[in-house]
Parts: sequence; structure tokens; C-alpha cells
Amino acid sequence: MGIRVVVVDDHHLFRNGVIGILQNSPDVEVVGEGENGFEAVHLVELLRPDVLIMDLTMPQMNGFEATRRIRKLHVPVHILILTVNEEEKALFDAMKHGAQGYLIKTVDPDELVEAVHNVSKGKAVVPDHLAPTILSDLSNPSTYEEIENAQQPLTLREIDILREIGTGATNKDIAKRLFISENTVRNYVRRILDKLHVINRVEAATYAVREGFIKNYK
Repeated sequence: MGIRVVVVDDHHLFRNGVIGILQNSPDVEVVGEGENGFEAVHLVELLRPDVLIMDLTMPQMNGFEATRRIRKLHVPVHILILTVNEEEKALFDAMKHGAQGYLIKTVDPDELVEAVHNVSKGKAVVPDHLAPTILSDLSNPSTYEEIENAQQPLTLREIDILREIGTGATNKDIAKRLFISENTVRNYVRRILDKLHVINRVEAATYAVREGFIKNYK
């Protein structure tokens, strides 16, 4: 099956351009489109796509709020922000709200398609010049105040999975390395995120690095 994608952007011409680029990729299927955050939430709940590509600045409901509401739906959709906003704070806020990827609208078509593939596999995607910022900010102790106050203990197997997440491994990679099924990995990842009170794999990976789970780990 191809990667099922929903595209939400209030600029009709730009949205059509993104859809056209994606439709040229044989393993990507655009299953829906919208023009504001309300429609993004509705389309995710209705269509349950693999990837949602969404702008941040939109009428009625912006991308930050839409991302937050979508995460409350507990739908396993991967959110890729596509915006003109290059501010570091916007990147950080988007990732903290639950986005897995963040791209600037000047991105090349091939890079956009590659990002969709990577995000659909659970990989984090951020612009190269902003990547140090997200890692630095997520490593800030204040980010983990809630974790330190209310963290549940991880099992030995969950620690193994967390270590793999910290190396950037996908669910498929982890399954191969630990000789378990991808579905089992997904269940472990979900449990780890719940226990650590983090929103996505980016925060889990940064936590793993910060706490030394992958120190000297190979």
C-alpha cells in the first residue's frame, strides 16, 4: 500500500502544487485536502491518513492548535509542518505539540517527497540549519520537569527500545535488531511515550541521550 497523505494549506495554488508533486510519486496517495486547522482535525479523524502535511498560519485554527487537537484523537498519523516560518521558536513549538517533521516552503520537490517517506516511517525531519536548536532545546532540563516529577519505571525491554529510538532507528530497524515484530515495537514505543510523558519519538530520543541511555551503546 502507498503512503496515504492529507494536505492542508489555506493557499489554494500552493496546496495544488504540493498535491501535484506528491501525485508524481508512485507510492504516495493524496486522500484529502483542506484549508484550515478545523478541516485538518476533521480529515485526520475521518480518513486516518499516514501523513498530514499542514501549514502553521491558517484562518480559523492554526497548525499548532490543530496538531494539539489531533494528538488528543490518538490517531497514528505523522504530522509534517510545511511553512514559511523559519523562527526557531515555531519549530520547537510545533515539535512539542506533536509534529514529527518541519520543512520550509522553499524546499525542493524531491526533498518534500523524501520527507514524506521519512516521516511516515517515524523519522524526525527538520531543516539542517535548525536541527541543533531542536536538540538543544529539548535537552533543556526544564523541558523534562514533568517527566522527572512523574516518570514511571521502564522495563529492561523498554529500555532496549528506548536506546534504539535514541539512535534514530525506525520501527523496522528495531524489529530486526531485537528479533521482534514491528507491531510489537509499535506497542512498546507507545508505552514508552506514555510512561515518559513525551509526545513523540524526537522527545523520547532526546531524553534517551540526556539521561545516558545510549552512552557507549552500540
